Amino acid sequence: MRALPSPRAAALIAALLGGTALAIAFASEWWGGLVPCALCLWERWPYRIAILLGLCGALLPARLTRPALALLVVTFLIGAALAGTHTGVEFGWWPSPLPECAAPNLGSGSIADRLAAMPARPAKPCDEPTYLIPWLPISMAAMNMIYALGAAVLTALSLCQRPRPQ
Repeated sequence: MRALPSPRAAALIAALLGGTALAIAFASEWWGGLVPCALCLWERWPYRIAILLGLCGALLPARLTRPALALLVVTFLIGAALAGTHTGVEFGWWPSPLPECAAPNLGSGSIADRLAAMPARPAKPCDEPTYLIPWLPISMAAMNMIYALGAAVLTALSLCQRPRPQ
C-alpha cells in the first residue's frame, strides 16, 4: 500500500489545487470569453485562502502544518458550500443570496441615461448556468462543487495518517 504524502507535501498539494482552480477560472474568462457572475467571483475566494494556508503549512514550523491542513479542509468545504449554493440558484431551487445577481435595473428615461447606467462590464445573472465543456451537462458551479469536495477529501486524508516522530 502506498503511503500518503507527508503533511508538508499535502499542504503544498492543497495550495496547488487552489492555484489550479483559479487558473481554470481565469483561463475560461480570459481565453474562453466567459463572463463570471457575482457568485462565481465569490467562489474564487476559498481558493485564494487555500493557496495562502497551503504555503503556510508547507513553509512554517512542522507543528503548524497539521492545523493548517485542518483549516484547508474547512476552507475547501466552504468553497464547496458556495458552489453548492450557486448550483441551487442555477437549478431554481432558491434565489441568489446576492442582490447583484439579478439583472441590472437600467431605470427609465432617455437612451443616454440608460447607457450611462449600464455597467462597464456586462453582468451575467447567477441563475444562468455556464457550461465549460459543451458535451458535458454539468455547469461550472457544479464542477467547482465537485472539485472543492474532492480537494477537501484529499486534504482530510492527509490528516488521517499518524504524525511521524520528529
